[in-house]
Amino acid sequence: MVLKINHLTGGYSKTPVIHDISMNIEKGEIVGLIGLNGAGKSTTIKHILGLLRPHSGEIRVSGMTMADDAENYRRQLGYIPEAPVLYEELTLKEHIQMTAMAYGIDEDIALGRADELLKIFRLKTKMDMFPTHFSKGMKQKVMLICAFLAKPELYIIDEPFLGLDPLGIDSLIDLMINERSQGRSILMSTHILATAEKYCDRFAIIDNGKMITVGTLDELREEFGMADKNLDEVYLEITGGSRENA
Repeated sequence: MVLKINHLTGGYSKTPVIHDISMNIEKGEIVGLIGLNGAGKSTTIKHILGLLRPHSGEIRVSGMTMADDAENYRRQLGYIPEAPVLYEELTLKEHIQMTAMAYGIDEDIALGRADELLKIFRLKTKMDMFPTHFSKGMKQKVMLICAFLAKPELYIIDEPFLGLDPLGIDSLIDLMINERSQGRSILMSTHILATAEKYCDRFAIIDNGKMITVGTLDELREEFGMADKNLDEVYLEITGGSRENA
């Protein structure tokens, strides 16, 4: 099991934002984390990343907790945030080199892995450029390149399709499917449910800080008595949301 969350309660202060969250991600699985804005997705992700300390409960990644070995724990994770976070004073090549250092990867191996990713995202000629010259979509692609060259056990991707052009979206989906085929796992937070329905193995639906359910689409249909409904319809029925705020 790559990720195991047991009865997690936590938030940014003494007042909890998420309550008694439990879920697992198995090896070689893509799980969609779905919820309205403010439902608790980002808070859950920050706890997994070790950026927030739980009020109670436990998170294990590849069997270990942050308390066991914080450095090795973090090396099991690759995080791609919704908004790209790059260092303006570092070139694209230097971002790759920094990622290699952070994950303990030989620089030549990292550059070799990055080479194919640079071709995929059409950034091979941009290695010596600084982020100030990149569009938002290009910055997002740099984040993807750095995460995928690290080859962690678990990718955490927050709204991965925002800012990407159609070719970038297709390339990202291909990469995720390839990583899954190699036994790596992905937790993907997204509002684009039609895409999630096609490529996710299971779905974790969170609402008002509580995990409502986790399962395959067929399991969700059966649980809530919604045979033949698509993910969008099942989700809206479960949460009582509307298409305007979903």
